[in-house]
Amino acid sequence: MDVPTWVWFATIGAMVAILAVDLAIVDHPWSKKSGPKEFGMKQAAWWAAFYMAVAVIFGFGIWYFGGATAAGEYFAGFITEKSLSVDNLFVFYLIIGAFAVPKKYQHEVLLVGIVIALIMRGIFIAVGAQAINAWSEVFYLFGAFLIYTAVKIVRDHMKGDDENEDYSDSFAVRMVRKVWPVADDYHGAKLTVRLKGRRHVTPMLMVIVAIGVTDLVFAVDSIPAIFGLTQDAYIVFTANAFALLGLRQLYFLLAGLMDRLVYISWGLSIIMAFIGVKMILHALHENGVHVPEIGIAASLTVIIGVMTVTIVASLLKSRGVPKEAVSAGGDADGGGDEDVPADRMN
Repeated sequence: MDVPTWVWFATIGAMVAILAVDLAIVDHPWSKKSGPKEFGMKQAAWWAAFYMAVAVIFGFGIWYFGGATAAGEYFAGFITEKSLSVDNLFVFYLIIGAFAVPKKYQHEVLLVGIVIALIMRGIFIAVGAQAINAWSEVFYLFGAFLIYTAVKIVRDHMKGDDENEDYSDSFAVRMVRKVWPVADDYHGAKLTVRLKGRRHVTPMLMVIVAIGVTDLVFAVDSIPAIFGLTQDAYIVFTANAFALLGLRQLYFLLAGLMDRLVYISWGLSIIMAFIGVKMILHALHENGVHVPEIGIAASLTVIIGVMTVTIVASLLKSRGVPKEAVSAGGDADGGGDEDVPADRMN
Protein backbone atom coordinates (compact mmCIF):
# COMPACT_ATOMS: atom_id res chain seq x y z
CA MET A 1 0.00 0.00 0.00
CA ASP A 2 1.04 3.57 -0.64
CA VAL A 3 0.72 5.01 2.85
CA PRO A 4 1.22 8.79 3.28
CA THR A 5 3.56 10.01 6.01
CA TRP A 6 0.72 11.60 7.94
CA VAL A 7 -1.02 8.21 8.19
CA TRP A 8 2.13 6.74 9.74
CA PHE A 9 2.23 9.52 12.33
CA ALA A 10 -1.51 9.25 12.97
CA THR A 11 -1.26 5.48 13.47
CA ILE A 12 1.70 5.73 15.84
CA GLY A 13 0.01 8.60 17.69
CA ALA A 14 -3.19 6.58 18.10
CA MET A 15 -1.24 3.61 19.48
CA VAL A 16 0.58 5.84 21.96
CA ALA A 17 -2.76 7.36 23.00
CA ILE A 18 -4.30 3.91 23.54
CA LEU A 19 -1.31 2.84 25.61
CA ALA A 20 -1.51 6.08 27.62
CA VAL A 21 -5.19 5.47 28.39
CA ASP A 22 -4.31 1.91 29.39
CA LEU A 23 -1.64 3.26 31.75
CA ALA A 24 -3.95 5.92 33.17
CA ILE A 25 -6.72 3.44 33.92
CA VAL A 26 -4.77 0.34 34.87
CA ASP A 27 -1.64 1.65 36.55
CA HIS A 28 -2.62 5.04 37.97
CA PRO A 29 -5.33 4.37 40.56
CA TRP A 30 -3.09 3.51 43.49
CA SER A 31 -2.94 5.23 46.80
CA LYS A 32 0.47 6.03 48.20
CA LYS A 33 -0.36 3.92 51.22
CA SER A 34 -1.56 0.77 49.49
CA GLY A 35 0.80 0.87 46.49
CA PRO A 36 0.08 -0.89 43.20
CA LYS A 37 -2.74 -3.39 43.08
CA GLU A 38 -2.67 -6.86 41.63
CA PHE A 39 -3.97 -7.23 38.09
CA GLY A 40 -7.32 -9.06 38.24
CA MET A 41 -8.55 -11.70 35.78
CA LYS A 42 -11.73 -9.80 34.99
CA GLN A 43 -9.79 -6.62 34.30
CA ALA A 44 -7.33 -8.55 32.12
CA ALA A 45 -10.17 -10.18 30.17
CA TRP A 46 -11.83 -6.86 29.36
CA TRP A 47 -8.59 -5.24 28.23
CA ALA A 48 -7.51 -8.28 26.20
CA ALA A 49 -10.89 -8.26 24.43
CA PHE A 50 -10.57 -4.51 23.83
CA TYR A 51 -7.13 -4.82 22.20
CA MET A 52 -8.25 -7.75 20.08
CA ALA A 53 -11.31 -5.81 18.91
CA VAL A 54 -9.16 -2.78 18.01
CA ALA A 55 -6.79 -5.00 16.00
CA VAL A 56 -9.67 -6.61 14.10
CA ILE A 57 -11.38 -3.27 13.39
CA PHE A 58 -8.06 -1.91 12.11
CA GLY A 59 -7.79 -4.93 9.81
CA PHE A 60 -11.22 -4.20 8.34
CA GLY A 61 -10.09 -0.60 7.88
CA ILE A 62 -7.14 -1.85 5.81
CA TRP A 63 -9.61 -3.97 3.82
CA TYR A 64 -11.75 -0.90 3.12
CA PHE A 65 -8.89 1.41 2.13
CA GLY A 66 -6.29 -1.05 0.83
CA GLY A 67 -8.26 -3.99 -0.52
CA ALA A 68 -8.69 -7.66 0.35
CA THR A 69 -5.09 -8.66 -0.40
CA ALA A 70 -3.65 -6.07 1.97
CA ALA A 71 -6.17 -7.07 4.64
CA GLY A 72 -5.28 -10.73 4.19
CA GLU A 73 -1.60 -9.92 4.62
CA TYR A 74 -2.37 -7.92 7.76
CA PHE A 75 -4.47 -10.65 9.37
CA ALA A 76 -1.94 -13.36 8.44
CA GLY A 77 0.85 -11.23 9.92
CA PHE A 78 -1.17 -10.37 13.01
CA ILE A 79 -2.07 -13.99 13.75
CA THR A 80 1.53 -15.10 13.19
CA GLU A 81 2.94 -12.40 15.47
CA LYS A 82 0.25 -13.04 18.07
CA SER A 83 1.14 -16.73 18.02
CA LEU A 84 4.83 -15.92 18.43
CA SER A 85 3.94 -13.54 21.26
CA VAL A 86 2.44 -16.44 23.20
CA ASP A 87 5.86 -18.09 23.06
CA ASN A 88 7.32 -14.75 24.14
CA LEU A 89 4.89 -14.70 27.08
CA PHE A 90 6.03 -18.17 28.11
CA VAL A 91 9.63 -16.90 28.40
CA PHE A 92 8.37 -13.82 30.31
CA TYR A 93 6.61 -16.29 32.61
CA LEU A 94 9.88 -18.11 33.25
CA ILE A 95 11.79 -14.85 33.80
CA ILE A 96 9.21 -13.49 36.23
CA GLY A 97 9.27 -16.81 38.08
CA ALA A 98 13.09 -16.93 38.13
CA PHE A 99 13.27 -13.46 39.72
CA ALA A 100 10.25 -14.06 41.99
CA VAL A 101 8.58 -10.79 40.92
CA PRO A 102 5.72 -9.92 43.33
CA LYS A 103 2.41 -10.26 41.52
CA LYS A 104 1.43 -6.64 42.12
CA TYR A 105 4.49 -5.49 40.14
CA GLN A 106 4.25 -8.02 37.31
CA HIS A 107 2.12 -5.82 35.05
CA GLU A 108 4.75 -3.06 35.29
CA VAL A 109 7.49 -5.48 34.25
CA LEU A 110 5.36 -6.67 31.34
CA LEU A 111 4.66 -3.09 30.26
CA VAL A 112 8.38 -2.31 30.09
CA GLY A 113 8.92 -5.54 28.17
CA ILE A 114 6.26 -4.61 25.61
CA VAL A 115 7.64 -1.10 25.12
CA ILE A 116 11.14 -2.51 24.59
CA ALA A 117 9.72 -5.08 22.16
CA LEU A 118 7.96 -2.34 20.17
CA ILE A 119 11.18 -0.34 19.90
CA MET A 120 13.25 -3.40 18.95
CA ARG A 121 10.80 -4.50 16.29
CA GLY A 122 10.47 -0.99 14.90
CA ILE A 123 14.24 -0.91 14.38
CA PHE A 124 14.30 -4.36 12.79
CA ILE A 125 11.36 -3.51 10.51
CA ALA A 126 13.16 -0.42 9.21
CA VAL A 127 16.37 -2.39 8.65
CA GLY A 128 14.54 -5.33 7.08
CA ALA A 129 12.55 -3.13 4.69
CA GLN A 130 15.73 -1.40 3.53
CA ALA A 131 17.51 -4.75 3.07
CA ILE A 132 14.66 -6.13 0.96
CA ASN A 133 14.52 -3.01 -1.22
CA ALA A 134 18.28 -3.05 -1.77
CA TRP A 135 18.81 -6.80 -2.19
CA SER A 136 15.92 -9.13 -3.10
CA GLU A 137 18.14 -12.17 -2.45
CA VAL A 138 17.76 -11.42 1.26
CA PHE A 139 14.66 -13.63 1.04
CA TYR A 140 16.97 -16.65 0.72
CA LEU A 141 18.69 -15.61 3.94
CA PHE A 142 15.42 -14.94 5.78
CA GLY A 143 13.90 -18.20 4.54
CA ALA A 144 16.90 -20.28 5.58
CA PHE A 145 16.98 -18.53 8.96
CA LEU A 146 13.29 -19.31 9.60
CA ILE A 147 13.75 -22.98 8.70
CA TYR A 148 16.79 -23.14 10.99
CA THR A 149 14.73 -21.46 13.74
CA ALA A 150 11.93 -23.99 13.26
CA VAL A 151 14.37 -26.87 13.67
CA LYS A 152 15.95 -25.20 16.71
CA ILE A 153 12.56 -24.69 18.38
CA VAL A 154 11.76 -28.39 18.08
CA ARG A 155 15.25 -29.45 19.17
CA ASP A 156 15.22 -27.16 22.21
CA HIS A 157 11.71 -28.27 23.12
CA MET A 158 12.67 -31.94 22.99
CA LYS A 159 15.77 -31.27 25.09
CA GLY A 160 13.80 -29.12 27.53
CA ASP A 161 16.29 -26.24 27.13
CA ASP A 162 13.63 -23.55 27.68
CA GLU A 163 12.64 -25.00 31.04
CA ASN A 164 16.23 -25.56 32.16
CA GLU A 165 17.63 -22.16 31.20
CA ASP A 166 18.40 -19.97 34.19
CA TYR A 167 17.17 -16.53 33.14
CA SER A 168 18.34 -15.04 36.44
CA ASP A 169 21.94 -15.84 35.49
CA SER A 170 22.11 -14.88 31.82
CA PHE A 171 25.16 -13.17 30.32
CA ALA A 172 23.54 -9.70 30.37
CA VAL A 173 22.45 -10.14 33.99
CA ARG A 174 25.94 -11.24 35.01
CA MET A 175 27.45 -8.16 33.33
CA VAL A 176 25.14 -5.87 35.32
CA ARG A 177 26.13 -7.65 38.53
CA LYS A 178 29.80 -7.06 37.76
CA VAL A 179 29.24 -3.31 37.43
CA TRP A 180 26.75 -2.65 40.24
CA PRO A 181 25.85 -4.40 43.49
CA VAL A 182 22.36 -5.89 43.47
CA ALA A 183 19.92 -5.50 46.36
CA ASP A 184 18.55 -8.72 47.79
CA ASP A 185 14.93 -7.57 47.93
CA TYR A 186 12.49 -5.56 45.82
CA HIS A 187 11.99 -1.93 46.82
CA GLY A 188 8.66 -1.28 45.20
CA ALA A 189 9.06 -0.53 41.50
CA LYS A 190 12.38 1.28 42.03
CA LEU A 191 15.24 0.35 39.71
CA THR A 192 17.97 1.58 42.08
CA VAL A 193 18.15 2.16 45.80
CA ARG A 194 20.77 3.50 48.20
CA LEU A 195 21.76 0.99 50.88
CA LYS A 196 24.43 1.60 53.51
CA GLY A 197 25.59 4.68 51.65
CA ARG A 198 26.05 2.88 48.32
CA ARG A 199 23.85 2.82 45.24
CA HIS A 200 22.45 -0.65 44.44
CA VAL A 201 20.35 -1.84 41.52
CA THR A 202 17.20 -3.72 42.46
CA PRO A 203 15.94 -7.08 41.21
CA MET A 204 13.37 -5.07 39.22
CA LEU A 205 16.14 -3.67 37.01
CA MET A 206 17.60 -7.16 36.58
CA VAL A 207 14.22 -8.44 35.39
CA ILE A 208 14.01 -5.62 32.85
CA VAL A 209 17.51 -6.41 31.57
CA ALA A 210 16.59 -10.10 31.14
CA ILE A 211 13.35 -9.22 29.35
CA GLY A 212 15.10 -6.69 27.11
CA VAL A 213 17.57 -9.33 25.91
CA THR A 214 14.67 -11.72 25.32
CA ASP A 215 12.84 -9.08 23.28
CA LEU A 216 15.91 -8.67 21.09
CA VAL A 217 16.03 -12.41 20.39
CA PHE A 218 12.32 -12.58 19.59
CA ALA A 219 12.55 -9.55 17.29
CA VAL A 220 15.25 -11.35 15.30
CA ASP A 221 12.90 -14.34 14.93
CA SER A 222 9.60 -12.60 14.29
CA ILE A 223 10.48 -9.89 11.78
CA PRO A 224 11.74 -12.27 9.06
CA ALA A 225 8.57 -14.34 9.62
CA ILE A 226 6.20 -11.49 8.85
CA PHE A 227 8.30 -10.24 5.93
CA GLY A 228 7.66 -13.69 4.49
CA LEU A 229 3.96 -12.82 4.41
CA THR A 230 4.14 -9.21 3.25
CA GLN A 231 6.79 -6.72 2.25
CA ASP A 232 4.58 -3.73 3.06
CA ALA A 233 6.37 -1.95 5.92
CA TYR A 234 3.13 -0.36 7.17
CA ILE A 235 1.39 -3.73 7.44
CA VAL A 236 4.46 -5.29 9.03
CA PHE A 237 4.61 -2.53 11.66
CA THR A 238 0.90 -2.42 12.49
CA ALA A 239 0.54 -6.21 12.64
CA ASN A 240 3.48 -6.35 15.07
CA ALA A 241 2.26 -3.41 17.13
CA PHE A 242 -1.29 -4.73 17.53
CA ALA A 243 0.06 -8.19 18.37
CA LEU A 244 2.15 -6.66 21.18
CA LEU A 245 -0.46 -4.24 22.51
CA GLY A 246 -2.55 -6.04 25.08
CA LEU A 247 0.16 -8.64 25.61
CA ARG A 248 0.41 -8.05 29.36
CA GLN A 249 -3.36 -8.50 29.76
CA LEU A 250 -3.09 -11.73 27.77
CA TYR A 251 -0.30 -12.84 30.11
CA PHE A 252 -2.60 -12.80 33.14
CA LEU A 253 -5.32 -14.62 31.21
CA LEU A 254 -2.95 -17.33 30.01
CA ALA A 255 -0.84 -17.63 33.18
CA GLY A 256 -2.89 -20.61 34.32
CA LEU A 257 -2.69 -22.23 30.88
CA MET A 258 1.01 -21.63 30.13
CA ASP A 259 2.08 -25.08 31.22
CA ARG A 260 -0.85 -26.74 29.42
CA LEU A 261 0.04 -25.46 25.95
CA VAL A 262 2.32 -28.46 25.54
CA TYR A 263 2.36 -28.41 21.73
CA ILE A 264 2.78 -24.67 21.20
CA SER A 265 6.44 -25.07 20.21
CA TRP A 266 5.54 -27.63 17.57
CA GLY A 267 2.88 -25.35 16.09
CA LEU A 268 5.23 -22.37 15.98
CA SER A 269 7.98 -24.44 14.38
CA ILE A 270 5.60 -25.60 11.64
CA ILE A 271 4.56 -22.01 10.94
CA MET A 272 8.17 -20.79 10.87
CA ALA A 273 9.20 -23.60 8.50
CA PHE A 274 6.18 -22.94 6.27
CA ILE A 275 6.95 -19.23 5.99
CA GLY A 276 10.63 -20.02 5.42
CA VAL A 277 9.74 -22.25 2.46
CA LYS A 278 7.34 -19.57 1.20
CA MET A 279 10.12 -16.96 1.26
CA ILE A 280 12.57 -19.19 -0.63
CA LEU A 281 9.94 -19.97 -3.28
CA HIS A 282 9.25 -16.24 -3.61
CA ALA A 283 12.97 -15.51 -4.01
CA LEU A 284 13.30 -18.19 -6.68
CA HIS A 285 10.28 -16.79 -8.51
CA GLU A 286 11.73 -13.26 -8.37
CA ASN A 287 14.96 -14.61 -9.90
CA GLY A 288 13.17 -16.13 -12.87
CA VAL A 289 12.85 -19.72 -11.65
CA HIS A 290 9.43 -21.17 -12.46
CA VAL A 291 8.23 -22.45 -9.10
CA PRO A 292 4.77 -22.23 -7.53
CA GLU A 293 4.22 -19.37 -5.09
CA ILE A 294 2.12 -19.66 -1.95
CA GLY A 295 -0.66 -17.08 -1.92
CA ILE A 296 -1.78 -15.09 1.10
CA ALA A 297 -5.09 -17.00 1.32
CA ALA A 298 -3.22 -20.30 1.59
CA SER A 299 -0.83 -18.77 4.13
CA LEU A 300 -3.68 -17.49 6.28
CA THR A 301 -5.41 -20.89 6.13
CA VAL A 302 -2.27 -22.77 7.15
CA ILE A 303 -1.44 -20.37 10.00
CA ILE A 304 -4.96 -20.40 11.48
CA GLY A 305 -5.26 -24.16 10.99
CA VAL A 306 -1.92 -24.99 12.61
CA MET A 307 -2.52 -22.77 15.65
CA THR A 308 -6.06 -24.06 16.11
CA VAL A 309 -4.93 -27.70 15.97
CA THR A 310 -1.97 -26.91 18.27
CA ILE A 311 -4.09 -25.25 20.95
CA VAL A 312 -6.90 -27.81 20.83
CA ALA A 313 -4.47 -30.74 20.87
CA SER A 314 -2.56 -29.18 23.78
CA LEU A 315 -5.69 -28.71 25.88
CA LEU A 316 -6.94 -32.22 25.08
CA LYS A 317 -3.53 -33.71 25.93
CA SER A 318 -3.35 -31.97 29.31
CA ARG A 319 -7.03 -32.38 30.20
CA GLY A 320 -7.44 -34.03 33.56
CA VAL A 321 -3.69 -33.99 34.23
CA PRO A 322 -2.52 -32.13 37.37
CA LYS A 323 -0.80 -28.82 36.58
CA GLU A 324 2.35 -29.96 38.36
CA ALA A 325 2.63 -33.00 36.11
CA VAL A 326 2.16 -30.95 32.95
CA SER A 327 4.67 -28.27 33.88
CA ALA A 328 7.27 -30.73 35.06
CA GLY A 329 8.64 -31.07 31.56
CA GLY A 330 6.34 -29.22 29.23
CA ASP A 331 4.54 -32.49 28.51
CA ALA A 332 1.31 -33.85 29.85
CA ASP A 333 2.91 -37.19 30.50
CA GLY A 334 4.87 -35.62 33.32
CA GLY A 335 8.30 -36.50 31.97
CA GLY A 336 11.04 -33.90 31.96
CA ASP A 337 12.78 -31.52 34.22
CA GLU A 338 11.97 -29.07 36.97
CA ASP A 339 8.89 -26.88 37.09
CA VAL A 340 8.94 -23.20 37.85
CA PRO A 341 7.68 -23.06 41.44
CA ALA A 342 4.10 -21.87 41.58
CA ASP A 343 4.75 -19.60 44.55
CA ARG A 344 7.30 -17.62 42.55
CA MET A 345 4.56 -16.25 40.38
CA ASN A 346 2.97 -14.62 43.43
